[in-house]
This record gives sequence, structure tokens and C-alpha cells, in this order.
Amino acid sequence: MQCYAASRPGRILHEATIGFPMNTQHHFLIPQASGTQRQLVSWHFGNPNARPKVVIQSSLHADELPGMLVTLHLRRLLEEAEQTGNVVGEVVLIPVANPIGLDQTVLHSQLGRFELATGQNFNRHYPDFAHWLLEPEMEIWSQLTPDAETNTAIIRSAMHEALQCHSPTTELDSLRHTLMRLALDADVVLDLHCDFEAAVHFYTEPPCVETLRPLAARLRASAMLVAEGSGGQCFDEALSGVWWKLRNELQKTHGAEADQRPIRQGCVSATVELRGQTDVSHATAQPDSQALLHYLMDLGALDQTPSAAPCMTFTPTPLSGSHIMKAPHPGVVAYHCTPGTHLQAGDAVVDVWEPLSGRCTTLTAEAEGVLYARHVTRWATTGLELAKISGPTPIRSGPLLGA
Repeated sequence: MQCYAASRPGRILHEATIGFPMNTQHHFLIPQASGTQRQLVSWHFGNPNARPKVVIQSSLHADELPGMLVTLHLRRLLEEAEQTGNVVGEVVLIPVANPIGLDQTVLHSQLGRFELATGQNFNRHYPDFAHWLLEPEMEIWSQLTPDAETNTAIIRSAMHEALQCHSPTTELDSLRHTLMRLALDADVVLDLHCDFEAAVHFYTEPPCVETLRPLAARLRASAMLVAEGSGGQCFDEALSGVWWKLRNELQKTHGAEADQRPIRQGCVSATVELRGQTDVSHATAQPDSQALLHYLMDLGALDQTPSAAPCMTFTPTPLSGSHIMKAPHPGVVAYHCTPGTHLQAGDAVVDVWEPLSGRCTTLTAEAEGVLYARHVTRWATTGLELAKISGPTPIRSGPLLGA
């Protein structure tokens, strides 16, 4: 396929950190205004041609900072592992995945979820690679072979080609483009986020669940919310979704013949919610970084023996089964339970008190599940999302994530 790309993101600089073999790369974004240019920084460990390749990024929503501190602790651990020759795969850390949002401070408040110029969510609108690869000029079907590993390499190469054929034209586009370029050929990708107030929980797709179980257990997660595409084309789903989408579409168009050209799940990815926005401390970041380090051992990226992983104490549930509690009227918010609490149907979760009338509404759990997140504000306007409870039975459809 021939394509003529417009201007690409700026140059990449390589910087060796003194005393360590770690490689630091600087990826310059398209300038948004004259005299300004932001950059994305990535830290690379191990051999760039080795497998597995694991990418861990933090704070794509720039006001969600627990993961940023975790990656700083993890960097030290990986530097030590690399000094002793124990990094046998490739590990890429992106400590600040969103320099645009990190600079959006308005009246002392950091606004890191949406780009102020467009109103777009920094974690939406990533490429639909399956759609791109199925365009006739990509000729992906004719390239596939009877060998699944060969097909994985073919698809990754085609993804790189397709990405280069869709060049970015804005600063935000170039951020998305750069993050995709760094991660699209990875075996495992972890996107570290947090909620307002929350227990550790995961968002992922069905083909990824089994590979993620050890990490969920090591991080002592309370919930794993599963969906085949939650809506909005999030970062992690753009990477894991291409494999099952492409497989499904080729089965529709080529029937049983598609089984002779197997496509395995070439990337396992997840959004990992590391508790709440104020849970930024060494007391949580140090054990979280240790959990990630041992998970890298589980995956074989580090040639070290991991500690025994605990058993995952919960069953993954459909994201469509989550009960989103909304304020029925304005009022002061008073919660009955904390994130991570296991609830039964009918258990009281939150009171909403309207101060002028004295009206109080108590919201209760609709089914058994875990309160995995709640809002940080204690004043509710009508319709405000107050709490999220996992549930085993689908009750929602359409886009499953908020703005």
C-alpha cells in the first residue's frame, strides 16, 4: 500500500541516563501555538526486539496521579533489574502520558480529563485499527498465513503502516498518534488511571481477562469490569480490540476459511484504576510498583522468580451490569459505605439531603456487588453520578462509560 503522509510528529531524541543502561526517548508533539512545543517522554528497558513487550503508562487523564508515582517507583526497580541483566523482554514506561492536560491549570484547579481547546476526552477517539486494516488497499486477508505467530507479526506491521497513513494534524492528534505508535506492537499494555474515590478496579475486554488475573490479585483489586467495546474508542480498547474485531469480521466474510488463517489475541490491555485521586502516597505506590514488577516476572519480561500470586477474590462482571447511582434531587451527600464494600441487594449506599425542605432520599444497591467507585463531591446537583456498583447481570446498553 502506498501512502503519502503529511507532517508527522516531531523528532525523537534518545538520551542515556547516566549510570544506567535505560534509554530515554523524547517525542515532540505538533505545536499548538507559535513558540510552544510539548513532548512525551518514554523510558525503555531491555531489548527493543525482545518479547514480551509490555507498555505501562500513567495519567492519560492528567489529574489522575496515583499511577504517576507508581511508575516512578517502578522505574527504580527496573533500573536495578536491568543492571543485573534480568530484563529479558522489553518494558516501556510512559510516566506522563498527557503533557497537554498536565498544563491545563485554571484558577488553581487542574483540568486533565478534557482538552480545553476542543472539549475532547483525552481517553477517547483512538484509532479503530480493525476498520483501517479491512480497507481494500491494505490487503490484509491475502497476507495472512496458516501460522498464528506469523499472522501476529503481519498484523502489527500493518497497524504501523496504517497509523503512518493517518498522520496527525493537531497537538492532541499527535499525542494520540505517539501513544499508539509506542504501544501498538506490545503484548501487554496497562493504562494507569484512578477514579474520584475508589477501590482498585480494572476495565478490560473478554479476551484479556485470563492474562490479567494475576495482576488483579497482586493489586488486590475489588472488581474487573468487562465489555467488548465500551464506547468511545478508549486507548486500551484500541489496542486489544483490533484482534478480536478483525477475527470476527474475517469469519463473517470468509466463513470457515478464516480458521485456516488464525488470529490470536496479539495484545492484552486494560485500564487499571488505582483507587482515588487523593490516594497518592508512597504507602500505596511502593506495594503497587512491587505488584507490577512481579507481574512483569509472571509475564516473562523479567528473568526473576515472582512471589506466589494470591488468588483473585472476585468474579469479573459485565460493565453493562454496573449500577450507576444518580442523585434524584439536589442535596448534601452522605455515604453509608466506603469503596471496596461488598453489598447485598437493598443495602443503603448513600443519602441525599435537600437542606431547605429536609427531604432525604436513601439510595440502595439493586443487586449484590461491590461499590468500586464513588464521587468526591459532597454536594449533589440533580442527576450527578454518585456511586458505581458492579453487578452480574447486564442492565445497560449503548455507550457504557461516562464522558
